[in-house]
Amino acid sequence: MKCPFCNHLEDKVIDSRESKEGDAIRRRRQCLACERRFTTYEKIDEIPYMVVKKDGRREKFERQKVLSGLLKACEKRPIQMAKLAAIVDRIEGRLADSAERELSTESVGEMIMEDLKHLDKIAYVRFASVYRDFQDEEAFLRELQTLLRARRVDPRE
Repeated sequence: MKCPFCNHLEDKVIDSRESKEGDAIRRRRQCLACERRFTTYEKIDEIPYMVVKKDGRREKFERQKVLSGLLKACEKRPIQMAKLAAIVDRIEGRLADSAERELSTESVGEMIMEDLKHLDKIAYVRFASVYRDFQDEEAFLRELQTLLRARRVDPRE
């Protein structure tokens, strides 16, 4: 395993344990060159899930890409990282439960927005503004008005 700090190729495993879900092994490693510690995860290699882009291209589903988008939308918001990871877990679960190994980016984006709508309205609007590619303030205002109408209908919001 290559050290993420110095790129040295030799390390020693300090600790290994199974994840809570039982689907991965977490290993704490220490680089033999710089002696810094890092964590790796070992998972079963499965047939990849594919995401169908708007232009028809297919890409492998990347958990980190989804998490990165969520982190940008939730920047400076009081949202725990565990809740964001749970959103990505739910999306991966929906992919795993589907008969097909493909999902459109529209479906993924809608799932993320549905979860964000219930988690944090500001993060939801931020994500929606990028995902739906708002071109002007009217589009942004329409989305806010939709949110406000939904809030009046559902007092839990």
